[in-house]
Amino acid sequence: QLQASGGGSVQAGGSLRLSCAASGSIFSIAHMGWYRQAPGKERDLVARITSGGTTNYADSVKGRFTISRDNAKNTVYLQMNSLKPEDTAVYYCNVFTRLLTTYWGQGTLVTVSS
Repeated sequence: QLQASGGGSVQAGGSLRLSCAASGSIFSIAHMGWYRQAPGKERDLVARITSGGTTNYADSVKGRFTISRDNAKNTVYLQMNSLKPEDTAVYYCNVFTRLLTTYWGQGTLVTVSS
């Protein structure tokens, strides 16, 4: 129901853009966002965007990552610039609906080499 794409390998300082499309079976989408989980660590919020466009970011990515969404396409994007090795993780898209349902994407791996 959530299809993520755009992960890959990049050198430090490079950029990647993640995309996540929600299928038509998901209704009343409120928040869309991205989380990440590095090996041996918990899954943490990276960025979130509301249906009205309000955003919030983890302190570690502020000024480097930009989240956006296309409500007509039910798609959320994460533009990641100035990537650092510590950004290496599996990135998961997340959707929270007004029906209080949470959906997770399958995860896409981002690897940043120094």
